[in-house]
Amino acid sequence: MRTILLIEDNDDIRENTAEILELAGYAVVTAENGKVGVEKAQQAPPDLVICDIMMPVLDGYGVLRIFSGHPQLSTVPFIFLTAKTERTDFRKGMELGADDYLTKPFDESELLSAVESRLTRFAHLRADYDLKQEGLEPFLTDAQRVGGLDGLTTDRKPRPVKKKQYLYSEGDEPTRVFFLKSGQVKTVKSTPDGKELITSLYGPGEFMGYLDLLLGQDHRDSAVVLDDAEVVYIPKDDFMDLLLRNQDVGRQFVKLLAGRVAEREEQLLGMAYNSIRRRVADVLVTHADQHPNELLSFSRDNLAAMVGTAKESLIRTLSEFREDGYIEMEGTAIRVLKPEKLRRGRW
Repeated sequence: MRTILLIEDNDDIRENTAEILELAGYAVVTAENGKVGVEKAQQAPPDLVICDIMMPVLDGYGVLRIFSGHPQLSTVPFIFLTAKTERTDFRKGMELGADDYLTKPFDESELLSAVESRLTRFAHLRADYDLKQEGLEPFLTDAQRVGGLDGLTTDRKPRPVKKKQYLYSEGDEPTRVFFLKSGQVKTVKSTPDGKELITSLYGPGEFMGYLDLLLGQDHRDSAVVLDDAEVVYIPKDDFMDLLLRNQDVGRQFVKLLAGRVAEREEQLLGMAYNSIRRRVADVLVTHADQHPNELLSFSRDNLAAMVGTAKESLIRTLSEFREDGYIEMEGTAIRVLKPEKLRRGRW
């Protein structure tokens, strides 16, 4: 049963509207003001929100702002209730991201039609897409259907890219965005003295190359495949359509693009403040989590750059981990034997 959160300060309107929705087969949670409504939504995210604009404590605009900034609530369909005297204000709500509005007084058919329309439209866009496990196809299919994006390319087949090949080079003009279905890719930047600085590492389920495209500038680094990969190419026009043509699709696409931003921030902080042993252990554990029972085959130079240390320090730390029985080495390849020991080590 779909759950609707109804936020309305007028007792009669709130009770009558809730009754109509319940008779139509919806579960209804009510709130007498925006503050209470937000608290209830955070406890149990609803499938849809119907919210009055003018309310005490926290008005409808404030509720929508909080929803828009909340990771679990930002994709919930949002319908504003507005009195005829407030109709000039509804534009503000739509600009903030509301999906529809109803003018009071409204009749039963108007209410149910708006609710069914929003729920049907959003039914095809899931709250979460597991890009790492499912790839990009489920989201693109749903986006095309929900957003009316008939112009999206049908060529979505992942393309094999061999180890050491470049997806793009520093100074290239961005013409597409890259989605990594399998394998690993590093982005590197050349320093004035000719050295190579690794700026980031990407694994399955991540997007690359979109920031420079959005900024309208040439690529500021190069993307190099570390081990054989499968890559989906998203043309520039498709990328912009996914972002801008449909608000619902664009909102969900931004969430997917953001991906592991928080994780990357933690990784950078770790490189700045953690010990070398901790940093090496984190890289090894991350690989073990992503590729259970597989060998880590990065060169020592690449691995040292990922950890943020000198190659000599990396080799010494790996030798210590091998002596402790945490890893084994087959030539230059590394197999993690005890990931939990590495994860919990206090170094």
